[in-house]
Amino acid sequence: MSTLERKLTDAATADAVDDARAALLDEVDAADVGEHLGHQVDGLRVVTHLFACQRKGYVGWQWAVTLTRASRQRKVTVVEVVLLPGPDAIVAPAWVPYRDRLQPGDMSPGDLLPVDDEDPRLVPTYSFGDDPLDTDDKAQVREVAKDLGLGRVRVLSPEGRDAAAERWYDGEAGPDAPIAKSAPHHCHSCGFLVRLNGPLSEMFGVCANGDANDDGRVVAYQHGCGGHSEVRLSKRQQPLPPAPPVLDTVSSDELETL
Repeated sequence: MSTLERKLTDAATADAVDDARAALLDEVDAADVGEHLGHQVDGLRVVTHLFACQRKGYVGWQWAVTLTRASRQRKVTVVEVVLLPGPDAIVAPAWVPYRDRLQPGDMSPGDLLPVDDEDPRLVPTYSFGDDPLDTDDKAQVREVAKDLGLGRVRVLSPEGRDAAAERWYDGEAGPDAPIAKSAPHHCHSCGFLVRLNGPLSEMFGVCANGDANDDGRVVAYQHGCGGHSEVRLSKRQQPLPPAPPVLDTVSSDELETL
């Protein structure tokens, strides 16, 4: 017990275990009440007594009976009787907001996923522009004027762009994907690669090979697959044409007659 708790502890309320149990039994069945587990000091002349809960389905929970006493009074008063989870209680997991529970691929037609106004991945276009690497002031002004009229309200912030790059690079379209490790060439030299604009163009492009797994998806330059435009089969890998059919002109066929 800390020094502050010792100063606040009131002997009358701390010793009133029987009064606390009697108040508890007025509220719940005696079979649901176990042994006295101790007390905790909540304030000046305010003490909460804890009793083990024996009710089925509430393993590790505790009955809490809070008592208080008026100054210069010996009789204690019951403040509240509640059931609280103890340190070993089985409780429901912490609530996770719907927005945070969604995973890529969970959205269905008609679902809406609003973006928070303070989302760090986005910034107003007029304060950032489309391309932070654009040093042409006139081009920046033209871009702002366009976005203030008909263009986008917000664009990716540096944080949002970095998060996207890290997610793409570490995912199935990055260099560590199994298909990339076994590929003969990387995407940066593939004729099907469509390059992006802006800072992300330094590391990523879009695959335009309709026969590839990543068709229409962003891929890292160091990614790769067997659909690379310059892949060629060696003579040993060339498929052999099927052998011509063999016509048996010697033996005769037996036909069943009805």
